[in-house]
Amino acid sequence: MQEVLIATVIWLVTHLGISSTPLRRVITGAIGEGLYLGLYSLLAAASLGYLIWVYTDVPRFDYLWLPNPDLYWVAKLTMPGAFILMLGGFMVKNPTAVGVRIEDPAQAAELARGVTRITRHPLQWAIIIWGIGHIVANGDNVSVVFFSGFLILSLAGSVLMDVKKAASLGEAWTAYANVTSNVPFVAILAGRNRLDFKELIMPIGAGLIVYAIAYYFHETYTGSIVI
Repeated sequence: MQEVLIATVIWLVTHLGISSTPLRRVITGAIGEGLYLGLYSLLAAASLGYLIWVYTDVPRFDYLWLPNPDLYWVAKLTMPGAFILMLGGFMVKNPTAVGVRIEDPAQAAELARGVTRITRHPLQWAIIIWGIGHIVANGDNVSVVFFSGFLILSLAGSVLMDVKKAASLGEAWTAYANVTSNVPFVAILAGRNRLDFKELIMPIGAGLIVYAIAYYFHETYTGSIVI
């Protein structure tokens, strides 16, 4: 338990303690943006690899609640949505993505298409859905800590990303934020946007296909039937 807790803290500090603080500006000012992104990517990959290795290696004897096949349905019913958001997020130009810049406020508002009508952080919310489903389905202390790390990072990351983009993109970001929302469906429920099902055909199709493949092979590559 202690090992996975330490690995999770390292994972969080690697991201929130560097990329989302003034330390990033200090480092990029010293070595440049390109070298920083390269070194940061290596550090992030190493910390993630360590976290996954620890999670798969430590025993899981202590449970907050016992595994229940009925709870597996939480993951099974929510993961298709996570895959749709994740893949759909790569199918549109999104100002929240690294390296994407917009200058024209009118253009920014028009970028709210596909799954970004639902949330401007589709990848982050895909991870959040994945984390919640697997916490509920597993119930052991180690899994709760492991998946909570991803939950914390994605929730905090979406908020911090909004702050950084507002500072760097100015009016263009304001225009985009006005027609989108961080929390899924809030902008739609508030009447600031609407669903366009034609734009969701590709994300839904791709998401369901990839989910079906992941579901079929899940026990093979994780040793668990829960997805």
